Amino acid sequence: MPRSRRSSRRPYGTGHVPLDLDRVTGGRRSESGPDGEWVVQRVAGSDREYRCPGCFQTVAAGTAHVVAWRTDSWRGDGLDERRHWHTACWQARTRRGPTRR
Repeated sequence: MPRSRRSSRRPYGTGHVPLDLDRVTGGRRSESGPDGEWVVQRVAGSDREYRCPGCFQTVAAGTAHVVAWRTDSWRGDGLDERRHWHTACWQARTRRGPTRR
């Protein structure tokens, strides 16, 4: 009976490395809240400024922040409705009044 060749992809005896979901999904995750269904992605920084819809202040270039868009929008997937939020503003969005667009 012929012997099977061992795989060279993972050395024999090494442990299994768990899948890094943030790396696979690009850091995107789904969130549900009283304000709808959202796709949320954490961003390390950007080379431009944005206006945060939570506090209406500037998200400075190079600042870590959150990009979010609704998935339950009647206009489609909401990708064109992406908004850049300060992380603290995103976390506090359900405790504030409705946001302007």
